Amino acid sequence: MPSYRPPAVAGLFYSSDPQILDQQIHRWLDVTVPGASDHCPKVLVVPHAGYFSSGEIAALAYVLLKPFSHQIRRVVLLGPTHRHGLHGMAIPSVDVFQTPIGPITLDRKTMADLLMNSEVMVSDEAHAFEHSLEVQLPFLKRVLTDFVMVPLAIGRTDSDAVFGVVEQLWGGDETLVIVSTDLSHFLTSTRASRRDRQTLEKIMRLSPTLEPEDACGALALNGVLRASSQRGLHAKLLAATHSGITTGDMRRVVGYGTVALW
Repeated sequence: MPSYRPPAVAGLFYSSDPQILDQQIHRWLDVTVPGASDHCPKVLVVPHAGYFSSGEIAALAYVLLKPFSHQIRRVVLLGPTHRHGLHGMAIPSVDVFQTPIGPITLDRKTMADLLMNSEVMVSDEAHAFEHSLEVQLPFLKRVLTDFVMVPLAIGRTDSDAVFGVVEQLWGGDETLVIVSTDLSHFLTSTRASRRDRQTLEKIMRLSPTLEPEDACGALALNGVLRASSQRGLHAKLLAATHSGITTGDMRRVVGYGTVALW
């Protein structure tokens, strides 16, 4: 019998009601992204706050996948840990990640191969309550047809180790790489906008020089940007905003940005 990780933040970061969640995602995906490429993006950088704050701009990245839903067979999903003190990178032991709108099967063979890297370990604790990966799952479930996933929770580790794992997982046209990250945290809206603009400029230049103060997923992002730069990818900013736009509190905001790389 397959083993499952149940949703941890359904009802908190997004609706736990399958019908409501499905309708919301469908509405957000039913848009046109200006300047979209005729080719499938290789990398997506997407925020991971509650859907109330960042769901709509995260959806813009997934809109780009709609014409390529049959091409993408594997998703590599990287995100930082927020609730578990992790040294290294963690994969779960389970076979399936469950969502309110259906299951997502994990690529157990590829995940087993990752354990050859001394920085990669099995830790269900690192995944159990982690929202950075989970909030991407309903979008993936709705936009892709038949795929498996490699979820990696990134803790304290060496940037070279992250790059090595990204290289191992890069694959071809069948593999999509997603970095789940927010930008600056708890600055005033003015300072956050300035800081996030600088961070997004680095991402657009594929510069793997981000610090955790720039983006909570800086380690994962740096590894992916380094791999992207070596392959000559180019980036497009799809949207940027911050939490104050929806909450009205401009004194302590969290920044969000959505980027696609081809």
